Amino acid sequence: MSAVLVERALEAARRIRPDAGAAVLVRETSEAVLRWANSTMTTNGVTTDRTLGLVLLVPLRAGGTGAGVVRLSAPDDLVGTGAVDDAVRAAVHAAEQSGAARDAAELPPPTGPADADFDEGPGETSAGVFAGLASDLGESFSSDLSAGFADHHVTTTWLGTSAGVRRRWVEPGGAVEVNLKDPSSGSSVWGGTSTRDFTDVGLPALLDGLRGRLAWGRRRIALDAGRYETLLPPSAVSDFMIYLAWSMGGRPAQEGRSALSRPGGTRVGEQLTTLPLTLAGDPDAPGFPALVHEPVLATTSSGDEVSVFDNGATTRRVEWLRDGRVNELAYPRAAAAEFAAAGARFAPPPENLLLTGGSAASLEEMVAGTGRGLLLTCLWYMREVDPETMLLTGLTRDGVYLVEGGEVVGEVNNFRFNESPLDLVRRAAEAGATERTLPREWKDWFTLVAMPPLRIPDFNMSSVSQAS
Repeated sequence: MSAVLVERALEAARRIRPDAGAAVLVRETSEAVLRWANSTMTTNGVTTDRTLGLVLLVPLRAGGTGAGVVRLSAPDDLVGTGAVDDAVRAAVHAAEQSGAARDAAELPPPTGPADADFDEGPGETSAGVFAGLASDLGESFSSDLSAGFADHHVTTTWLGTSAGVRRRWVEPGGAVEVNLKDPSSGSSVWGGTSTRDFTDVGLPALLDGLRGRLAWGRRRIALDAGRYETLLPPSAVSDFMIYLAWSMGGRPAQEGRSALSRPGGTRVGEQLTTLPLTLAGDPDAPGFPALVHEPVLATTSSGDEVSVFDNGATTRRVEWLRDGRVNELAYPRAAAAEFAAAGARFAPPPENLLLTGGSAASLEEMVAGTGRGLLLTCLWYMREVDPETMLLTGLTRDGVYLVEGGEVVGEVNNFRFNESPLDLVRRAAEAGATERTLPREWKDWFTLVAMPPLRIPDFNMSSVSQAS
């Protein structure tokens, strides 16, 4: 049905506006969820959803090309109605009203034949994916006061363009996050992990680690705001690095309106740190297998980093940082051509993010090597304060611990922090072993991450927070 819908929309675009380019995206998502609170299962269920995105690229009488986008839900009977024609006309109207697009380019041609499975149906999930997790949770409820949420989704995308691209891929993904609470001390702890199919979720080990942190909370220590040597676990590092990756737009840097700008150009080539850290997105990274043989860009939105005119373009490994140096910025094809003299090239935002180049040290080993400092758990409610420096503010949550003589000696109060991801990379004194992790702040938008723990010698705890 979805492949038929793609072809039906492309046919309508050819008939209604023969001189326009068109890209059609259909996405079907099958999702299973499991939620519990107070050590009791509360809700679970399975839902399905299908959406249709139409992108019409229309030559304008005044010159240039306008881009119009229409998105709508796509019930099973949509093909047999006039709704597809109406949506195409609406996209044409939006393109004509939008004016000439700065990111205009010819749609990329196909690099090979249509995917052999283009006409196949969607992938699916079910509540059965949680069988092992539910069993482990049930055994833990007698000893833990826990709450949490598990999600598994399988999203199938069909992309067709008037340039001849016909691609289909299936993307499974999910995550589980758990909170434990100690009623006697009031301490709470959080942990989570991302997964593709829940076969690799080791809940007993996750719970054991959380119970150990609850024990640390039995001794409470009050600390003032200030700068502290701080160990950031992979989850906290991921929240900072995701924001850094989201801020790598090439055009804002070229135009002097981002933290990656400098007089006369960008900060590409600048050495941030002597640590050999590389921040990259890679569709072929180990642990993050490629979703299709040749991944392509599919989007219904344009911005400084991505363009609807690039639908069907082949994606690649993108290294935002390489060996501690700013290496490249995000450019749609049109912007890359515009700034080619400055060394720009097409660099689409990737679907995963990895920070590598640290040692083989685990977080536990880094704790053992700490004379006095803080150990964070995770970050929460992060917001940008100053785009020119990429300064972020946010709160610590669910456990900040004092380390003395290589051992955790108690739990301290929460803090508000003010830090820039760029400055954290610059000031990092040590990076440990990279591992799969789950961001706390950005997990609803980005879960495919692998990060090391970082040691920051002077992390800025700007004020004490009452958050718990």
